[in-house]
Amino acid sequence: MNRILIIAPNWIGDAVMSQPLLANLKTIYPQSQIDVLASPWVAPIYRACDEVHQVIEARLEHKQLQWGLRKQLARQLELNQYDACFVLPNSLKSALIPWLANIPLRIGYRGEMRFGLINLALDNPSKIDRPPMANHYLALCNVIDHSEKIDTHKPVDPRLNISPEAKKSVSDRLQATAIQEKSVYVFCPGAEYGKTKRWPTEHFATLAQQLMAQEPDAHIILLGSKSDHELGEEIIAKATNATQIQNWCGETSLDEAIALIGMGKALISNDSGLMHIGAALKVPQVAIFGSSDPQHTPPLSEKAQVIWLHLPCSPCHKRECPLGHLKCLKDISPSNVFQAIQNIH
Repeated sequence: MNRILIIAPNWIGDAVMSQPLLANLKTIYPQSQIDVLASPWVAPIYRACDEVHQVIEARLEHKQLQWGLRKQLARQLELNQYDACFVLPNSLKSALIPWLANIPLRIGYRGEMRFGLINLALDNPSKIDRPPMANHYLALCNVIDHSEKIDTHKPVDPRLNISPEAKKSVSDRLQATAIQEKSVYVFCPGAEYGKTKRWPTEHFATLAQQLMAQEPDAHIILLGSKSDHELGEEIIAKATNATQIQNWCGETSLDEAIALIGMGKALISNDSGLMHIGAALKVPQVAIFGSSDPQHTPPLSEKAQVIWLHLPCSPCHKRECPLGHLKCLKDISPSNVFQAIQNIH
């Protein structure tokens, strides 16, 4: 194959976990050109992948058909004469563009009513026995006829690069406030899914105090989206000494967030897209899990330590705690996380 198109998933974490698929495609077809069609909010992930030739951004909104835009994109993509397209989301509408673009091989998992749109398909695994997402995407390589099948049970680690421009931007901002890169602990208090993935802000505040008590030169930078800014302000308000805590939530591009995570001393996060970025950059990290399953979406890095309480009610995969107590997160103490940070250094 000379030209391959990837239809990207819509979540940052899923985008990170698709990188091993790209790496394996490049191994199988070393001369191939791999392009990615992605929404603007996940496009920076693919710009950080060595294997990607071109990222084509399109503002395809969640749960909207946008028929006119899809037809327009298909006409443009048809000119590129792709040999194959890997459709990573399971939705019907995600399979429309490669079909309209007359791409001969359209590869993906069987999803909602897309028979014929996907012409090389795998069955979705059961929810009871789901592989990690990186392996789930990687398995799509085996749909193509090539000499050696990929072992999709073997652990795989996504890998990302840091943009030099983004690194300079972050370095300049740190220098402007006299912060040394290696004194920075990055806290990511948000999780787009909801509160059942968010460690309490008072626990983040206490952890910050413990780190600064041990390391007087330590600085805490709170990182996330605009919607996480309020969480950051809560952490600062609850800290007894917040002079060395800065709230950058909503104040960086995703490229800059990738750079900051890669430059810092350690990352402490919930199960989120930024957690997966930290794993792909191989930074020391502690990942806090509540309602989600670390068997399915773990941080894929030897430098990551997962904290999960294995409660009988977890993982429930609910956006609100069905029992109303949120013990899966509240009972993870700041001291538990503080000790885990010591263990990863």
